[in-house]
Amino acid sequence: MFIKSWKKEIFTIPNILSMFRLALIPVYVIIYLNATEPGHYFLSAAILAVSCLTDLIDGKIARKFHMISNLGKILDPVADKATQFTLIICLAVRHPVLWYLVGLFVVKEGFQAVAGMVLLHRRQILKGALITGKVCTTILFLSLILLVLLPGLPQDTVRAIAAVDAVFMLVAFVDYIFAFMGKRDKIEALDVDPNDALGG
Repeated sequence: MFIKSWKKEIFTIPNILSMFRLALIPVYVIIYLNATEPGHYFLSAAILAVSCLTDLIDGKIARKFHMISNLGKILDPVADKATQFTLIICLAVRHPVLWYLVGLFVVKEGFQAVAGMVLLHRRQILKGALITGKVCTTILFLSLILLVLLPGLPQDTVRAIAAVDAVFMLVAFVDYIFAFMGKRDKIEALDVDPNDALGG
């Protein structure tokens, strides 16, 4: 009975999609860093688009079919952040102006990781992503996919894109600081059945 419950917690469709997104990361890295012609860059962008699509789908499936799980609440953002971080690093290799964006990303996500571990130690978790975080993720993915598709953009344009990304990242960062301080009513007990909140 315990094993069946354990499998049900892990092998849900949303969790499998999150694992799929993690599996796409090395595929993207290999193709993008070895790209030499437009078709390679297009394929790299297509992989990122698939990753974004599965990210949208898994959340909808989890909510509609009551497949929200504590593992999913951790695995989904991990897949998102790992994909974003890999994408920024790869792009920074080709566009050095993006390295400061990498630094900002590390500080922001480092804070969230530490704050998240503190909550886990207290048997608590942040209840879903903040709207500012979702907007930041959307802007970041769209702008960086554009840079993947158009590797020959002028550096001034790349710098402007990076500046816009940095602004959204900073806004989300501040909002998450408030959330982890308990100012956004987004903290919940980890032991609570995540589907209870949905009436399941």
